Amino acid sequence: MKKIALAAGVLLAASYSASSMADSKDSQFVSDWWHQSVNVVGSYHTRFGPQLNNDLYLEYEAFAKKDWFDFYGYVDVPKFFGVGNTPDRGIWDKGSPLFMEIEPRFSIDKLTGTDLSFGPFKEWYFANNYIYDLGHNADGRQNTWYMGLGTDIDTGLPMSLSMNIYAKYQWENYQAANENSWDGYRFKVKYFVPLTQVWGGNLSYIGFTNFDFGSDLGKDSNWTDGTGKQVRTSNSIASSHILALNYDHWHYSFVARYFHNGGQWQDGSEIGTPQGPIKSTGWAYYLVAGYNF
Repeated sequence: MKKIALAAGVLLAASYSASSMADSKDSQFVSDWWHQSVNVVGSYHTRFGPQLNNDLYLEYEAFAKKDWFDFYGYVDVPKFFGVGNTPDRGIWDKGSPLFMEIEPRFSIDKLTGTDLSFGPFKEWYFANNYIYDLGHNADGRQNTWYMGLGTDIDTGLPMSLSMNIYAKYQWENYQAANENSWDGYRFKVKYFVPLTQVWGGNLSYIGFTNFDFGSDLGKDSNWTDGTGKQVRTSNSIASSHILALNYDHWHYSFVARYFHNGGQWQDGSEIGTPQGPIKSTGWAYYLVAGYNF
């Protein structure tokens, strides 16, 4: 069994609430358009691999929207504080020293000088979602590029909504059968809803869901458990729901994330892991505290 390193941090509310500072020239921040923070993230029962994973780690996060450039990204240092459960490994104990995800989008409207809006679709983008897990060695490394088309949608409500559809090119993938190939698609929906002011800060709800489908991994891996059940899947879902409290510099978030066959692992398959059958379907939780600078 290959070790599956820590995957995917959480989309923090600071990424969206930072838009309130977008036009600010306030010298208390390093930049008036490149919004960034450092976060401490505690995760419980994440399901990207065949075993439930708990971790406490350090994260750098950035968000920007300027002219034709729209960006969100983060870099995690897994198990930075030396805290985690038995399968969890990170920078100090021969696990992955770095995990990153970036989502740059480039406005087709602005780059071409053409208004492509129609109906509720406000703007169109060449959208990307790049994921890289450095790993301790090749067994623990992931290198994935999703590329496609994105749009912002006018809902007529006090909320932000965007959607992206991607094709996926899979380089390294923890030595799974779909490495170095075009393999499947992802549909991503993201939304942000301001709720109210509380305790002197702004409370908001953020949601984002990744629907991964059309992969050949489920039929190409030829890996079955003792009952003949396929261990890998061709589809998976990860859906995150975030309550966030934001101040000028500090932000705090609670995240509930639902997985269905997380990491394209078939829930209930038995591959001899210490935790028993794979538990890739169910809820995971995060607590986050961060500082914007």
